[in-house]
Formats: sequence, C-alpha cells, structure tokens
Amino acid sequence: MLSGKKILLGVCGSIAAYKAADLVRELGRQGAMVTVVMTESAGRFVTPLTFAALSGRPVHSAMFSPDGAEKIPHISLAREHDLILIAPATAQTLARLAMGLADDLLATVVLAARCPVLFCPAMNAKMFDHPATSANLQRLRDFGYTMVEPAVGAMACGEEGSGRLADWPHILSTLRQALSPQDLAGKKVMITAGPTEEPLDPVRYISNRSSGRMGYALAGVARERGASVLLISGPSQLPPPPGVELVRVRTAAEMAQEVFARFAAADIVVKCAAVSDFRPAECAPQKLKKASGSLELALAANEDILQELGRRKDGQFLVGFAAESENHLAEGRRKLAAKNLDMIVVNDIGSAATGFISETNAVTILGASGEELEVSLRSKEEVAMVVFSQVVTGLGEGHGD
Repeated sequence: MLSGKKILLGVCGSIAAYKAADLVRELGRQGAMVTVVMTESAGRFVTPLTFAALSGRPVHSAMFSPDGAEKIPHISLAREHDLILIAPATAQTLARLAMGLADDLLATVVLAARCPVLFCPAMNAKMFDHPATSANLQRLRDFGYTMVEPAVGAMACGEEGSGRLADWPHILSTLRQALSPQDLAGKKVMITAGPTEEPLDPVRYISNRSSGRMGYALAGVARERGASVLLISGPSQLPPPPGVELVRVRTAAEMAQEVFARFAAADIVVKCAAVSDFRPAECAPQKLKKASGSLELALAANEDILQELGRRKDGQFLVGFAAESENHLAEGRRKLAAKNLDMIVVNDIGSAATGFISETNAVTILGASGEELEVSLRSKEEVAMVVFSQVVTGLGEGHGD
C-alpha cells in the first residue's frame, strides 16, 4: 500500500533517534521511497551516513547548503513528497512548529508542505505530560496534523510512563490511513475473524486451523479507510489492529450472541470467521480418560450465523467468506443466493499459499448482481483492500438497501 510513495522522514534529537533507522528499513520493505531530514541535534545521536546507507538517498540537514541550493531545498522537499513523518518528534520540535517558527530545515519544510504530516512524539514522560507540551500537541492537531500517540513503558532515563516512540505497527497503520481513501468514513463495520473452539471436556476441544489473519487484515483496512470497526474474534494470537474495538469469544454460540446483539447497529458486516459447523453434543465435566478401543463422539449442529444474518438484514451490506476445497465458484454462488448475501469471497484452502495459516491469499469475489472478480495471489492486507473497494462500489450501486 506504500509502494511507490515518497515519504520524508524527519528525525529529531531524541535518544529514540536510533529507532528511526528501523523506520527507514521498514518503510523500504513496504515499497516506499524515503528521504531523511535531520535536525542538528539528531546528528548527535545517529550520523547522517547511517540514514543515507539505509535509504539510498542523500540526507538533508542544513538550511543553507551549497549542494542543490538552486532547488530551494525546503520548497522542493515539501513539494516532492506524498507524506511527512516526524519520528521521533521532540518537545522542542513540537513547540517550534506549534509557534510557526522557521529556524531550521525541517520546520521550513513542514510549513511549506501541503501533504499529510504525521508526528510521533517521543520524550520523557514528565515532559510529555507538561501542560505546554499538551497545548502544543493540540495546536498542531488544530492545524490538521496527525499525532501518533506514544507508547507507555520504560525509558532510557529509567522512568516509566507515556512518551516512548510508538511501535511500528501503530505507525504503519496511521501512515496507511493518511494515504488511503476515506470512503468508509461514517460507516460502522462489524467483522468476525478466527476459529471457534467447541469444548469436549475441560482439556480438549474441536476447532479448525484458522489463524484469524484475513479477518484481522480486513479490520485494519476498514479502520484505515475511515470506518468505525468492531472485530469479534475467536481465539487468535494476533494483536488487534490499532483503533479497532475487539470483542473476544470462544465458541460458536458466544460468537452468535455477540454478532446478533450488535448487528442492527452495523452498516457493513463481513463474516470472515471460520465458525465450527458442529460441537460435541455433550461436554464432559471431567477430563475424558484414555480407554481401550475407539471413542464415539456425538455431534450437534451449531447455528448458521451468516444465514440468520441474511434473514434479519435490513439495509446492511452483508459479506460472507467461503473457504472451499472443491467446486469453489459453484459452492460460492450457492451460498451467495441461499444466505441472501450482497457479496461473497471464495478462496481455495488447498494451496499452501492461500490456506488458513498463510500470509497471502487468492480469492474470487462474487456479487449478488452477477459480478465476478478474480484477485490474484497477494498479501491478505492487499486482498482486504480489494474486498472493501468492491464493498464501496456495491454500496454506491444501492446494494444492501
């Protein structure tokens, strides 16, 4: 999603400046072209050579450098980039820009820029909590700049509190939101993800291999495109995407209860969870002991949550997922009609590159009006982008009314 984007990284004089080297590397892995502008004090923590080597581009720091002076660096740098990320942003830089001062290269670039500007504050907790810093942060927000809230934890000074440079996943999510179309703004999106676990006894349960990756990717992308997102997740080891409300459940019955209770408030519902079709008819109160011979297990059917949503829907745009091992499109079309869906996403679980555990997926998106879109192998985040682009198109055509 950042591929080909030109990002200017402003590095200020904080002990967290060493983390900016990792940011350059991570942005490069996302396909971005990174140019670094350093304040004078930042060079006391990390040398320009480090950033030049990592970015493969010249590093800028001097307001009046003879190199490229004819380009007027603070103007050309502001014009040439799609986004400015200041990380770490010190109390000094925040104060400087809140007052509109233009006394170093980074400040003049920001003042001349009309692209999105993101600040990642990093400083001692007491400095961050000071009323002057709070006022400066608010003033910068009022200017239209975006703040990536700092993390809480131990600091180099030995103190603990709010002021650590935000973690990369949080920064990445905010970057992508700043560069994404906000075509889901004002929409309430409910997404289900992960497996369910149906207990057999206090130790054992029936489940499936779903990791939750696709559902979590959908939740993150919906949030980045401006939606208010509720993620109802079965057991998963994945961290929730930033800015997403997470409700954890275990069984299919628990998931049904949460989904039905919140369905009426949703505009868009994406049922991506791999809900168990069956559960043990009885859950033993004590651990079942190993015995000679075979064990016969009686199963009872779980409620079909998606089908019930199709029956209940009243204006919601309803999307289902179908993980199939054969007759993919035929089975997808059958479920699309039988469950009264607006769209269904069909994928082949037989391939190692598209199965439950993989980080990639290839799908076919089927619409209720006969649309069919093949999405080739790509990351699950990229698949999620295509899915929501199709949802937006469907909403524009009046589906779900």
